Amino acid sequence: MDKTLRQRVSMKNPVHFLALGFGSGLVPVMPGTFGSLAALPILYAMGFVSLQIFIVITVVSFLVGIYLCGKTAGDLKVHDHGSIVWDEVAGMMVTFIAVPINPLSLLLGFLLFRFFDILKPWPIRVFDRRVHGGFGIMIDDIVAGAIACACLHGILYFLSNAV
Repeated sequence: MDKTLRQRVSMKNPVHFLALGFGSGLVPVMPGTFGSLAALPILYAMGFVSLQIFIVITVVSFLVGIYLCGKTAGDLKVHDHGSIVWDEVAGMMVTFIAVPINPLSLLLGFLLFRFFDILKPWPIRVFDRRVHGGFGIMIDDIVAGAIACACLHGILYFLSNAV
């Protein structure tokens, strides 16, 4: 992030702090990947709650993320700046809905989510290009997370039945 943009955000501002993935979005290379990595401790902790609570936390993260990402993009004066990574955090949460949290599932889910988030195949690309504002920043990652979740469930089912 260049100096002008750094002057428009503050890690002391809780909105910016969360939108920038606890600072992980400020990493100069692959901020989305680092934002996804920042979600892993959260997901590990969420592995101890019921499925219903997991879903509530995920939905709240999405809804709050619309505001966080929209406000921070407005403050940066750049739509969906790469440093805004709360959408990756919420997308990772979607990836792990109803998935047992363990080292293998975390690795597979992370790789699947990054694959879909980076390549943006249909329909993810449609949302990425046509929907704007905070909702637009969030929705393509939520869709990527949903596709990654379906694939992860399929892989884990296959692995459990292949043994």
